[in-house]
Formats: sequence, C-alpha cells, structure tokens
Amino acid sequence: NAKPSPADDIEVIQTELILADLEQLERKIDRLGKQLKGDKKLQPIMDAANSLRDLLAEGRPAASFPDTDTEAFRALNKEMQFITAKKVIYAANVDEEGLSEENEYVASVRKIAEREGAEMVVLCAKIEEEMVGMSDEERAEFLESLGAEESGLDQVIRKGFHALGLINYFTAGPKEVRAWTIKQGSTAPQAAGVIHTDFERGFIRAEVISYHDYVEHKTEAACKAAGLMRIEGKDYVVQDGDVMHFRFSV
Repeated sequence: NAKPSPADDIEVIQTELILADLEQLERKIDRLGKQLKGDKKLQPIMDAANSLRDLLAEGRPAASFPDTDTEAFRALNKEMQFITAKKVIYAANVDEEGLSEENEYVASVRKIAEREGAEMVVLCAKIEEEMVGMSDEERAEFLESLGAEESGLDQVIRKGFHALGLINYFTAGPKEVRAWTIKQGSTAPQAAGVIHTDFERGFIRAEVISYHDYVEHKTEAACKAAGLMRIEGKDYVVQDGDVMHFRFSV
C-alpha cells in the first residue's frame, strides 16, 4: 500500500543496470591484466577500464564517463556494450486526464530526465490501444478531440530518432516511396551508400527536393517547375526529410 514513486523505481532499475555493467567490466579487467603481459598497446584500454570501474562503483552510469569520446573508451564500449552507456527515453504512462495536466509522478520523472539530458514521453497506453485499429483519418480526428498533435507511439519513434542522432530521407519513384534511415550529418554519398555501396562508390550528384516543398507542391514535376529541385554534390549534408534522386556511375 506504499505510495507509488517512479523516481525510486528509476533509481532501483538504474542501480541494477550499473551493477550489471560493473560485473562484466570486472571480468574484462581480469582478462586485460593477462593480455597486457604480451601486448602493452592495450594499456590505454586498461586505464579507461579502471577509470570506468571507479565511476560505476560510485553508482554513476557509464554515460556520465568524462572520456566517452576517446578511442580507448570507444573500443571498450564497442566490445562490452555497456547498458548504462546507451541513450535513455523515459516513458510515463498516465490516464487520459494526465495527458492534459501533469501530475506529481510525471513531474518527478521529468525532473530526472532533464537532469540527465534524456528524452521523455508522456502517453496513455489505454488510448494507444484504442487507436490500433483506426485508419489514419480516424486516428487524426481522435487525437484532435484529445487536444494532442501526435500519438504516444509516434512520440517514442520521433524522440528515439533524436536521441540516437538519426534522420530519414526519401526516394520516390513511379511505384514506390521509401524512407531510408541515416546518421545525422551524413553526406549525400554516405546516404546513397545505404541503398547500395555502388551508389556511394560511383556517386556523381544528388537531385534534392526538401520535404516541405514536396508536400506543398505534391509532385516532383511541380517542384521542378517551381525551381525547387537542387543539384547537390558530394559535400552536401543531407537534411531530415529530403527527397533525393542519385546519379552515379561505376
């Protein structure tokens, strides 16, 4: 009958995850100690492992490690895949009233998310379930009646992309429109390589229409007529929602 405490629940879960990371790191340090006898080049990784062990032992997640951008930590994390080094999204499940008015429980979770620089989503699982069988039009009307702009699931997807530094670009042909996922900051050749490595290797140029221009003018032909199709080279950084056509030669 104790009063619910999301903050306490988060602390318990995070502690368990930190202990799991610490346990596997201890085993890794033991192995590194033996490997160092024959390969002194592993010393930077051992130093990073020892520093990280101290941090985890203090009850702090691997994400708070000050040297995450070093080659040694990246190599260590690539092998170990520390759970507490991963991005976090907090999802607060509330009743229908909780979508329009924040309660103390949601506020406590939001405070933690803000402190950690993490993403947060407030959703109502019951409402999400009701929308499962709805058409796009019905779902839009239903959300509007609730005063919501997007569903909880859409929020999770959008904020997940943001947390992971991902964006989408589109290719559109007579038979198919397809979204491709890339890392934010990718150049046009790198984006083309997601479709096929030949596209990146033989990249010549990209024909690009912004998402908003495409939505406004409806078709590629209309965008061309309005002078909204751009020719971009290998240094172009792809923007979220770009509609792209690649020219390449191999």
